[in-house]
Amino acid sequence: MPGFHYYSINVDGISINDPGSETFYGVSRQYSGIEVPESGVDFYQPKNVPHGEVRERWYHSAITESWCRCYIYTPPGYDAVKTKYPVLYLQHGGGEDERGWVVQGHVAFIMDNLIAEGKSKPMIIAMDRGYASKPGDPQPDPRPPAPFAAASPLTGGSGSAQPARPPGAFNTFEQVFTTEFIPLVESTYRVIADRDHRAMAGLSMGGMQTFQITMKNLDKFAYIGGFSGAGAGMGEVPFDTKTAFNGALANADAFNKKVKLVWLGIGTKEPERMYNGVKSFKAALDTAGIHNVYWESPGTAHEWQTWRRDLVRFTPLLFR
Repeated sequence: MPGFHYYSINVDGISINDPGSETFYGVSRQYSGIEVPESGVDFYQPKNVPHGEVRERWYHSAITESWCRCYIYTPPGYDAVKTKYPVLYLQHGGGEDERGWVVQGHVAFIMDNLIAEGKSKPMIIAMDRGYASKPGDPQPDPRPPAPFAAASPLTGGSGSAQPARPPGAFNTFEQVFTTEFIPLVESTYRVIADRDHRAMAGLSMGGMQTFQITMKNLDKFAYIGGFSGAGAGMGEVPFDTKTAFNGALANADAFNKKVKLVWLGIGTKEPERMYNGVKSFKAALDTAGIHNVYWESPGTAHEWQTWRRDLVRFTPLLFR
């Protein structure tokens, strides 16, 4: 199967990493991984085009009283000009960390190629660690919460039953993200700091976090994307758009005037509950009159090939 896959070697019933391969943080620990080329597909491969940079940055969170690492993609020529850029805040999934989009997702190559082809606006992409807890709180479980737990470690999910996530884990991340991470990005990099030039998207757990954060902060975000993940509780049928997100979707006309893009992506081979959850969420938005763009990745599951395909279609729609 083409794409990126995690794997392990079974020795007498014990799963170990392949000593002959690189490891990647993707199943709540370092895990062996392999990239299987997809014939005729090179949008996430390096090409002879101008390249941007991925910058590692550390910051101290007063909320969690801990050091946090983030990654920032700056577009080609960033240091040679004084241009200000729009920002996409892009989140990883459960079981992964802030390296996911950079290493497994090849976000820099995807953006370099899109920008060179004139398909995407040059932008800054900011990627933070999606787990946060306050001192004394239980550590957040990095595995994907239902309905986002994939059935197999080959596609990035833990493949095990999911315990309850510590109360407030998502809320603490939201606080860090909105009051510390966004101000850090906007004070450090040349960005256009208004809602029309601010987007947020994420995969799986990151998609849930995206909807949780943006729906509470529509004064800050005009573009929203969920890749194999959307609103918390979206697996419920029917999804009540009148009460969800504290009523953010209740007035479709007002919402559609304010939000320029809601993107929903899913792989056709994803676990049934996940696939049906995203479909039901999309159907509820349609019924409520909420404009959205829905796209299915043919033949892919809960995996990086799905999310790469989402990103290469999502970013050209931003900041137009």
